Amino acid sequence: MKGFFTNSLNKIEIDSLRNIDLRRILHLSGCSPHLQDKCKWHTPCGVISVNGQKFMNWTKGKGGGGAIDFVCHLRGDDFKQAVTWLATNFDPSAMPQFTCDLQVINHTLAYHLKTSLQLPSKDKNKTGRIIQYLTQQRRIPLEIVMSLIQSGKLYGDSRGNAVFLLLGKEKRVMGAELRGTGKTQWRGMAFGSKKQLGCFYILGKFNKKMVICESAIDAISCLALWPEYTALSTSGANHNPAWLKKMIDNGCEIYCGFDADTTGDLLADKMIRLYPSIKRLRPSMHDWNELLQSSSLS
Repeated sequence: MKGFFTNSLNKIEIDSLRNIDLRRILHLSGCSPHLQDKCKWHTPCGVISVNGQKFMNWTKGKGGGGAIDFVCHLRGDDFKQAVTWLATNFDPSAMPQFTCDLQVINHTLAYHLKTSLQLPSKDKNKTGRIIQYLTQQRRIPLEIVMSLIQSGKLYGDSRGNAVFLLLGKEKRVMGAELRGTGKTQWRGMAFGSKKQLGCFYILGKFNKKMVICESAIDAISCLALWPEYTALSTSGANHNPAWLKKMIDNGCEIYCGFDADTTGDLLADKMIRLYPSIKRLRPSMHDWNELLQSSSLS
């Protein structure tokens, strides 16, 4: 399947994929920007600096250039897998030189949907570390953390990462957000996660009042601050996940709670233009967890 797709693209089309903005790939992969250095990002494979289409992994001492090379490095894909992933996740209409017929699109989507999910194994010995990280560093109330652990939507893996499950139709697990709990802060996704088909959520007092956030930790923090709202995560700013329209059609009152930064404001505006019934709920600090930490210290 992968061979069929990549063999159907010519050099110009491959170059179009290669020129995709590396920062868009980082956002989609759930990586987090460095707080002090705008060029640096925390990723599952180390701290990476991005300068245009060039990148450097300072943790591994390796670098490269172009979106295809970057996806190979970030995800561990080979060339064909990287091309397929890029073409599946980025709108071809945004790349004027990129054209493909309906058959190619259908084959690509079929491959994408069949990509197997690889969840990190649960390590009960790391539960205490996860609880400590979320309650002490993130200031999330203990009762909320314990409720998520008991429900199975949160656990620790063998590396001590906090694993937040993405649930889809009939509560089927569609992926997981991963959040590092050590000294090096990073976030990522379990391989094969399908963010368009599921999300992490935590129920509030009113199921039909919802706030959409950029991460699981922000969703949990938002609920701690506003317990009447159900909070959901798009696992990285995404203005139009596949599950959103169904919630709107079901009469849900939805607020966009993306981060108070350029990316959050831009994608919130796109979401509201696409779905005018959605309202902006902008955190008074950078994100909901930062606001929660500030509130708990005051």
